[in-house]
Amino acid sequence: MRVVSLVPSLTEAVAETLPGVLVGATDWCTHPAELDVTRIGGTKNPDTDRIVALAPDLVIANEEENRAPDLDALRAAGLSVLVTEVRRVPQAFTELERVLSACGARGRPDWLVEAAEAWRAPPRPEGRRTAVVPVWRRPWMVLGRDTFAGDVLARLGVDHLYAGHRERYPRIPLEELRAAAPDLVVLPDEPYRFTADDGAEAFPGLPCALVSGRHLTWYGPSLRTAPRVLTEALRATRR
Repeated sequence: MRVVSLVPSLTEAVAETLPGVLVGATDWCTHPAELDVTRIGGTKNPDTDRIVALAPDLVIANEEENRAPDLDALRAAGLSVLVTEVRRVPQAFTELERVLSACGARGRPDWLVEAAEAWRAPPRPEGRRTAVVPVWRRPWMVLGRDTFAGDVLARLGVDHLYAGHRERYPRIPLEELRAAAPDLVVLPDEPYRFTADDGAEAFPGLPCALVSGRHLTWYGPSLRTAPRVLTEALRATRR
């Protein structure tokens, strides 16, 4: 098999399970760090001509991270494209099995078994809390309805306040986010790299949890440690 991945999560999953299968990945595919493949641009602006030139047997993509016109162009060039949809934790495991099987895996890899076990009994939350979860700044954008990251947080005891919004990633003015009076603010380090000096200072008086975006939004080998890593970051705001 020759596979091109347009999704960082799936790149890591395939690389760890089937070394040597990947021939191309996006510039944002940072894991595993030693991955040595042709880079084909970003998730939103891949170089479709370069992908076609790699002659992959399969291109793996995601309905949220990749644009339909790019995927249509790859199909028009005669390539097979597998598109995933991941909006809940259980769905992540189903889609990962589908992708790995399509790439040639036989059975579930150990890391996927370990990840499923970790999510079967995640750390028990110390009471439920509400949060706003920015994913971008200038303009401020937050988690809205029907997102994988929102489901991850809900399973760890955090209910984000815009889960019922009609948009999945609504733009909300900062004043409105503050007025929503959440119990805490969850600030991931991707896609926007929030820090104590760039993000947390916008919410004076509110506890801010700086969390790993890879553990919050990626669905791959990071799922093994995500419950523990995120729980530790969330619990730190109670001290």
